[in-house]
Amino acid sequence: MDTVVHTAYGKVRGSVKDGIRSYLGIPYAAPPFGARRFAPPGPPDPWDGVRDATSFGPTAPKPGYPSPYNVLLPDPEIPGEDCLNLNIWAPEGDGLPVMVWIHGGAFRNGSGSVAVYNGANFARDGVICVTINYRLGVEGFAYLPGAAAPANRGLRDQIAALTWVRDNIAAFGGDPGNVTVFGESAGGMSVSALLSLDLGLFRRAIAQSGAGNVAQTPDDALLVTKEIAARLGVEPTAEGFAALDPDTIMPVQTAVSQEVAALPDPGRWGASTASTGMALIPVVDDDLLARRPEEAVADGAGRDVDLLVGYTAEEFRLFLFPTGLAGAITPELVGVSAAGLGAPPSVVAAYRAAHPELTAGELLATLITDALFRVPANRLAEGHAGRTWMYEFGWRSPIDGLGACHALELGFVFDNLGAPDTIELAGENPPQALADVMHKAWVDFATHGDPGWRAFDPDERPVKVFDGGRNPVVFDPRGEDRRRW
Repeated sequence: MDTVVHTAYGKVRGSVKDGIRSYLGIPYAAPPFGARRFAPPGPPDPWDGVRDATSFGPTAPKPGYPSPYNVLLPDPEIPGEDCLNLNIWAPEGDGLPVMVWIHGGAFRNGSGSVAVYNGANFARDGVICVTINYRLGVEGFAYLPGAAAPANRGLRDQIAALTWVRDNIAAFGGDPGNVTVFGESAGGMSVSALLSLDLGLFRRAIAQSGAGNVAQTPDDALLVTKEIAARLGVEPTAEGFAALDPDTIMPVQTAVSQEVAALPDPGRWGASTASTGMALIPVVDDDLLARRPEEAVADGAGRDVDLLVGYTAEEFRLFLFPTGLAGAITPELVGVSAAGLGAPPSVVAAYRAAHPELTAGELLATLITDALFRVPANRLAEGHAGRTWMYEFGWRSPIDGLGACHALELGFVFDNLGAPDTIELAGENPPQALADVMHKAWVDFATHGDPGWRAFDPDERPVKVFDGGRNPVVFDPRGEDRRRW
């Protein structure tokens, strides 16, 4: 089997395992360093000869996860400047459907080389799978007014990767007219943002645990930029940050991000930042992202793209229970924390009355799950004028306290239950039957545009619930809570 492929920039040689070709670390844009730091992504430099593509390329600059998330969410760091790269897993054939994965990590962690994202099992089932890196944190998302540093550099990287796929994927056997972009968490939020832009670069979109509610106003984004710059002793400009290497910026970026997450105070950080609990996110810049994605979609953006959108039933348990923080939450803190994330006092009171069996920590997890993930997913589905499907991942991990938490579905979607990150979240023996069902739904959606259950409508709200049992379609699950918003 010949593994040499001609791309627009030069030849690459991959490897073969079990009949699947893989091509790793292919640059889709120039290294974002030196004169190109904080600039829009530019094309990679062409190369002579055959480039080796048998190992993952460098990852974007990022901090490590703090304990225990460094174990729960393994996140490899690979040094080097050529970090705007992608990976491809492809079966033999031509005209194959293509899936392009955008990783999560709160816009400051993650990469396309995380073990659970290995795309070989999508390729096994007839779909070319592509995973990408993009700029993170200050490098990708800090708002730096001025022509030299456009906003949303990380989103622009994603668009550059999708453009590379459009122009090159046929050489690997893919159909550039049948591309599905999919992602989880920050990746799902990115998918929703890309959906709202009518780019013409993909036919279908899957937003996992990330809908269209995440975008900062420029004024709020600048509060974060100025705080990071002040602590570093530089001007809040591209020139100021460019005087420091990313490793110098990273500890301060991390400290500010942790403060925003721990106390999302609208008075200090602005409502559009506090409502997400994330410091560095896409910005409404009147250039690329003219308004919040869910608003643009509600006005008809993305109507030509098929959409699959969903969430896990207990998303926020991942952020409260592994650290023991859930046990320290008091009833008073529930209201304070929920208010910062945009939950009105009336909603908090209604949840307290409706769920008297929940501890304060469990109640906060439920409120934030709905505020950040479930309700926005419903809003995106309601507003989307094209064909839409909804899902909920409801299988509960046997790991104490996690429940059906954020990121738990990843091993099932990729059918990679043996990956280290899957085992840390799902235990040693997660149900393969559930992975079979869920992975097939993603493959069918990418291939045929139908994941296998009834399409969403705002009246009956059919939602496929992946619970590891019968995996039923449920009409408006927990509708009373949803209506409280």
